[in-house]
Amino acid sequence: MPKLHVVIGSTRPGRLGLPIGEWAARAAKQHGGFDVELVDLAALGLPLLDEPGHPRAGQYTHEHTLRWSAMVDEADAFVFVTPEYNYGPPAALLNALSFLYREWLYKPVGFVSYGGVAAGLRSVQMLKQVATTLKMMPIPEAVAIPFVFKLMDEGGFRADEPLEAAATTMLDELLRWTEALQPLRLNPPPQAPAAPPTPGTPVSRV
Repeated sequence: MPKLHVVIGSTRPGRLGLPIGEWAARAAKQHGGFDVELVDLAALGLPLLDEPGHPRAGQYTHEHTLRWSAMVDEADAFVFVTPEYNYGPPAALLNALSFLYREWLYKPVGFVSYGGVAAGLRSVQMLKQVATTLKMMPIPEAVAIPFVFKLMDEGGFRADEPLEAAATTMLDELLRWTEALQPLRLNPPPQAPAAPPTPGTPVSRV
């Protein structure tokens, strides 16, 4: 069974991403097509990108990067749970994506976004550009949650029937892409060689 990571992209205290991510993980488990794991970036605690080498080389120097690399590497597909901050995604999610390269290749990703009238969709549009650069496949089917506070109560997030149906549709398509891209994941391109930086020379991230 393919492995799916549901990634909570917001790390802000009091975030709605935690109960929404928990709901998304439950929906994925009920779907039955994936082995599901909930990944909380707040619990992971990645610092701002601090690796001296380019992610393409995969020569990591920090324990937190090695731990994150192993987590992403084991997954076959992802669902990113994201709010919208200033027309874009949370810095923590962009940072987590930037730490790695090879581990993301040929993996499909679905999106659960939330917010006000725009339902976080502008955040998703920016994330799709990043995902395709990492050779991920962002699927069109998604869950967009407008006016999210109306679905929150003391028990957490309460998805209505249309959102439950949207999650099922997204997961169905995500599973199709997960299976279709498996040959590419099993045969990735050769890893780029890494040249050690010259002492005293700034390291380019390009």
